[in-house]
Amino acid sequence: LAKYPEIKTLMGPDPHLKWIVSGMVFTQFLACYLVKDLSWKWIFFWAYAFGGCINHSLTLAIHDISHNVAFGNKQAKWNRWFAVFANLPIGIPYSASFKKYHIDHHRYLGGDSLDVDIPTDFEGWFFCTPLRKLLWLFLQPLFYSLRPLYVNPKAITRMEIFNALVQFSIDLIIYYLWGLKPIIYLIAGTILCMGLHPISGHFIAEHYMFLKGYETYSYYGPLNWLTFNVGYHMEHHDFPSIPGCRLPMVKKIAAEYYDNLPHHQSWIRVLWDFVFDDSIGPYSRVKRLCKLAKES
Repeated sequence: LAKYPEIKTLMGPDPHLKWIVSGMVFTQFLACYLVKDLSWKWIFFWAYAFGGCINHSLTLAIHDISHNVAFGNKQAKWNRWFAVFANLPIGIPYSASFKKYHIDHHRYLGGDSLDVDIPTDFEGWFFCTPLRKLLWLFLQPLFYSLRPLYVNPKAITRMEIFNALVQFSIDLIIYYLWGLKPIIYLIAGTILCMGLHPISGHFIAEHYMFLKGYETYSYYGPLNWLTFNVGYHMEHHDFPSIPGCRLPMVKKIAAEYYDNLPHHQSWIRVLWDFVFDDSIGPYSRVKRLCKLAKES
């Protein structure tokens, strides 16, 4: 920032985010109507090939919204409620819990018992062969949802209760209008596309130590178009208040800080290497002891 103060102008809300997210949510509601009479094989096909991609993208929109980039820091409640709205096609309440833990991921990156993004010792010990690592990738949604309850349990917040009430109410309305198949389409898409799916390569690409001494990596490929530029991950951790749409400008302005850092060329290649490279696995993370910051 001292060298490139113009980066500060990139901070602040993204005026287009709320409209893009709203379009994605209503597209999924339309899809719920369209799939209600399909056979089960087509329900799962479209869940994996289409709906799940939108749902995974929505989880990354929620990631951006958790940094208040939909309405700005002065409208924190608007951001929280908009994240609940973005959550609706995911089928399972998620946004409020994600916000609660994601701030710790930034504040205590790699922090033992603080950053719940780090796999547990059991995950590192058990999922150590290609077949087991493949299973671990498939089960990633399960581990991401249950790991915080084991590693760093926190009291349920009022916002999490509201998130669940709104989510399950919409699920019931969809079930009443169109039956069970649209609900399965939404939830199956979320689980399948956050598991063994090309977009899910970002889970591994972001912080797994493929090269010793480097714990955060960016990816500058086309899948960023579907993921709100989450691939610009080094840039995001440097400037979490800059929305994803402007992270490429960070790299362009301060190119000498990023161009020489190792980065990934392909999320599919990341998944392949993770499974078949014996030197990479759930243990391939930096873990450090962090002092708990005092709450102001």
